Amino acid sequence: MDRRAGQLSLAEVDWTRPWLAHVRDIGEVIALPTEYTSVADALQAASQDAFGSVNSAAAHVVPAFVAQDRLPSNRAYEAYIFETGTVPTRDNLHDFFNGLTWLALPRTKRRLNALQATEIERVGVGAARGPLRDALTLFDENGAVLDAPPVLWEALVARDWQRLFVTERAVWQQARLLVFGHALLDKLCQPRKGMTAHVLLAPPSAGPRSATRSIAADDAAIARALDPAHLATKPFVPLPVLGIPGWWLDNENFSFYDDPQVFRPFRP
Repeated sequence: MDRRAGQLSLAEVDWTRPWLAHVRDIGEVIALPTEYTSVADALQAASQDAFGSVNSAAAHVVPAFVAQDRLPSNRAYEAYIFETGTVPTRDNLHDFFNGLTWLALPRTKRRLNALQATEIERVGVGAARGPLRDALTLFDENGAVLDAPPVLWEALVARDWQRLFVTERAVWQQARLLVFGHALLDKLCQPRKGMTAHVLLAPPSAGPRSATRSIAADDAAIARALDPAHLATKPFVPLPVLGIPGWWLDNENFSFYDDPQVFRPFRP
């Protein structure tokens, strides 16, 4: 398998990073040297290992992974996935993390894909995606879900960075940011201070907040909560992810947050 992806290979991914926690178990195995000749083949093998049993609750929502050349040149990518149940996949980190997200959060990915396909069927594919498809793509590529006590969400919405990351720093021990966007996961392989997620608040139906709550519970809850009318308003809140305590060594020095180019004040 060609493991090069831009300037980084799969073997060079640092799986100890906290933003990879939800895909670590599957991804670390796929990234090992194997006999597979493509990312698609490796993802498909991992899918069969994880969901191949007919008794698997998620088996019916996990797609197959195929080479990119299976996508017809005149067919929209999202519509093709919806119609065929297969995901065209290139040999790069971007598509590798897309596949991992399908395996880790299949119901949320399936819900996004169904909304994309329905909107394509309704209005077609034009020069502009339109507000709903734009929001769906933004979340799919760069989204995250924050499950945290209200004090952190309120500070985030207000862009009160000192309160969010300094005054209430200890509260982050009760929080979890689930990075959903595969493009963001790709970029975080070479972290830079300004990398920012587009965040939604975790739905309460995911259950009590705990370190042992399964990713499947989060997946089901997020998928149920994705309302197209709400998403079309682009309700996302920006969060510079390397500001999260424990995510980046530099933020232990609180001057890290005194950068208005990254930690920007609220603008109504």
